[in-house]
Amino acid sequence: MFTFITGGARSGKSRYAQERALSLSRNPVYIATAKIRDSEFQERVDRHVEDRGREWTTYEAYQQLSTLPLQNKVVVIDCLTLWLTNYFIDFKMDTEQCLDVFKRELNDLLSMNAHFLLISNEIGMGVHAHSESGRKFTDLQGWANQHAASVADEVFFMVSGLPMTLKST
Repeated sequence: MFTFITGGARSGKSRYAQERALSLSRNPVYIATAKIRDSEFQERVDRHVEDRGREWTTYEAYQQLSTLPLQNKVVVIDCLTLWLTNYFIDFKMDTEQCLDVFKRELNDLLSMNAHFLLISNEIGMGVHAHSESGRKFTDLQGWANQHAASVADEVFFMVSGLPMTLKST
């Protein structure tokens, strides 16, 4: 099963994904894809960790998520945007290479017997990026979101803490 949850910043995506995961498993898995790059972001991560209880198994993985022991688990991946950022930096803004690697990795994950809840951001709904790298990343994020939504069993768009069902099986 693959659940894709997207929306804007502070729309309730993580909370919704975590609540869904806990309703499906007493011991869900949380994959944090972010690399800590500054103290403010560390504070955000610390708040996320505090929000989760001891029932969660947490992995920090920046790429190659499919190498983790996820079989028969309920898994929250938070988030696609930061996961893509890791590829974008490593592949020097080559959006084609990033998208190809992301699609292969997602396919590898979805071949596992697990329930994935993948969180993402709709960054293309905001102000048009003024830099080349910003425009390239916005394009990459949009293409990755479209792919994830196309292969997902269910898709939710979060607005003001409320899930809007876009796709349901």
